[in-house]
Amino acid sequence: MGICNNRTIIVTGSGAGLGRGYALALAAEGANVVVNDIKREAAEAVVAEIQAAGGQAVASVDDITSMAGAENIVKTAVDTFGDVHGVVNNAGIVRDRMFASLSEDDWDLVVKVHLKGHFCIASKLVQRWRDQVKATGTKADGRIINTSSGAGLNGSIGQSNYAAAKGGIASLTLVQAAELGRYGITANALAPAARTGMTEGPFGAMMKKPEDGSFDHYAPENVAPLVVWLCSPLSAHVSGKVFEVEGGKVSIANGWKTGIVRDKKARWNPAELTDVIDGLIAESPAAQKVYGS
Repeated sequence: MGICNNRTIIVTGSGAGLGRGYALALAAEGANVVVNDIKREAAEAVVAEIQAAGGQAVASVDDITSMAGAENIVKTAVDTFGDVHGVVNNAGIVRDRMFASLSEDDWDLVVKVHLKGHFCIASKLVQRWRDQVKATGTKADGRIINTSSGAGLNGSIGQSNYAAAKGGIASLTLVQAAELGRYGITANALAPAARTGMTEGPFGAMMKKPEDGSFDHYAPENVAPLVVWLCSPLSAHVSGKVFEVEGGKVSIANGWKTGIVRDKKARWNPAELTDVIDGLIAESPAAQKVYGS
């Protein structure tokens, strides 16, 4: 018995890294897990690992970036476990280039996998949950856990495509939370910092596993407890938040807010805006720096 007992959760990109950590932790807390990954062997290996530990899981290799693929993933969950209660949108890729060198394909692929991939499964699940609510009059208790990034919140040099997609995911989460609460669906996002296939290249030295047996700050498993909690009934009162999580640290991002206002009560002359804007900048809190700047 665990906090996700008898709940069925889809985890995309769960053949390795963060997704694998989420899948294992969810299963350990009683969840039925749909292990979705484009690599069949990786997905099946995680399923075998969960089953060997006494958990319940099924593999899926359907495409998260198409509505047909998303429908198949949801169908796998329902056919295997009878229902589905949440999705952890984790799958992603990077095609890092400086903006001046970024190709159309680099842009399209990253935005498709991250942003459209988040849309497709959530769309199919929300339609299912909405129909259930209308048919039964009972709220869904559904969960959408999205994956943003520090790059999406602050920007990251050499990752304009990735940062734009991740920033879009943060905004998508806010809208989902505002619209879907009436059905009993929560939407939250993560901005995790951990050692994965996407971070081992640029941050390999910093995120290297310690050799002295001390706390492995960047182990992907450190993010999993928050994911499990967000998937559970315990989190029903929390929605529309972006959680930054790293090692043993967890925080909630403050997000964009309207800042100091200057109101002339009339139309500005373009030239006079220099002093106005300089004054606003001087009085405003400094933004966090773009990563890599």
